[in-house]
Amino acid sequence: MDLIERLRAGLPAEALLTDPDVTASYARDMANFCAAGRPAAVVLPRTVEQVQHVMRTATELRVPVVPQGARTGVSGAANAIDDCIVLSLVKMDRILEIDPVDRIAVVEPGVVNATLSRAVNEHGLYYPPDPSSWEMCTIGGNIGTAAGGLCCVKYGVTAEYVLGLEVVLADGRLITTGRRTAKGVAGYDLTRLFVGAEGTLGVVVRATLALKPEPPQQLALVAEFGSAAAAGDAVCRIMAGGHTPALLELMDRTSIQAVNAMAQMGLPETTEVLLLAAFDTPDPAADLAAVGALCQAAGATDVVPAETAAESELLLQARRMTFTALERIRPAMLIDDVCVPRSQLAAMLEGTAAIAAAHDLTIGVCAHAGDGNTHPLVCFDPADPDEERRARTAFDEIMSLGLTLGGTITGEHGVGILKKDWLARELGADSLELHRGIKQVFDPLGILNPGKVF
Repeated sequence: MDLIERLRAGLPAEALLTDPDVTASYARDMANFCAAGRPAAVVLPRTVEQVQHVMRTATELRVPVVPQGARTGVSGAANAIDDCIVLSLVKMDRILEIDPVDRIAVVEPGVVNATLSRAVNEHGLYYPPDPSSWEMCTIGGNIGTAAGGLCCVKYGVTAEYVLGLEVVLADGRLITTGRRTAKGVAGYDLTRLFVGAEGTLGVVVRATLALKPEPPQQLALVAEFGSAAAAGDAVCRIMAGGHTPALLELMDRTSIQAVNAMAQMGLPETTEVLLLAAFDTPDPAADLAAVGALCQAAGATDVVPAETAAESELLLQARRMTFTALERIRPAMLIDDVCVPRSQLAAMLEGTAAIAAAHDLTIGVCAHAGDGNTHPLVCFDPADPDEERRARTAFDEIMSLGLTLGGTITGEHGVGILKKDWLARELGADSLELHRGIKQVFDPLGILNPGKVF
């Protein structure tokens, strides 16, 4: 019995896709420069048992499996390889439980981040991780890449909200990790091991997530700076002063101009760096006044606080539009994800600008400034071989700069295919050997998302 017949034996007809034209549409995520193969089949399960059937079949026939969410990732982690099974979890999209007492939600992996956020809001609760793609990305994908978001400076990233998981292993066994309780230290922390593993260790089929009480509405301010050094100084003053903004975001001149061109937002195009700060405290106006004073002390040319929540949301929308706006500048874009110590943020911005100038490229930078996570966005035309070469070189130089400044090659997007070589440089040989040993324990046949991460 061949692969398709074996899969069909344990799946409803609508869960198995084999038409090459259809399966090709599941071949890749949103990353450029990442190879993608042609899957033998795409499976869209709705139950844990169907996922187990796929993994048992794959193990028996030694067929690779590529788990997928909404394919909004930008590192190639969800890209198919030739003759694999693509296991798309988007149909497992139920919110199974919201518990206001224990402050948890239990969800399937295909639940969209924004859908969960709105559902828990109805109970006076809040799920903080909010990637820019939150209207499309799934919780399973967020777990796979250990996603962050705009609010992580105060509330933390996905890993801090995953209390427990149900995971189907490579051989089809179902395991439970973690807990529902507020505390728990029994055994090794396998939950954290799966968070950020990019589908290389198992397939997450259920997650227990921690929730927070819904905070008051945010109020924001925007501060303009004539240099990266001044903006970086402001970030350092804010954090050293003990302030905890709900978000602290940054946009450079290139990003500002791109957003204005796309959406006519009226952002100030003469400034070099725009810093957005927001507070969701009981007295946000007082916090904004204190932060505004620090920005002025650091050399801000203008500080404008929003007067209403609607004005604040408009400012945050401008920041969320940055990726889409920069995509319009050139036919393609390489999205970098380098995180540096906050104290090195200005050096990262200045170094990236120098790289852009040296290679005659448009590189916009937006950043989660509060935690040093920068997103240099390298715009280029893949139809121009020389420009593509310069884009690749610039991308590598930006990652090298981040490591030189004491940072990491990825703060929230993951490694996937795009940054495999750079992961080896960051970890070193001994650490990489331990990673491979862990992979061998969970996936001895190497069938789960092969070729990704390392």
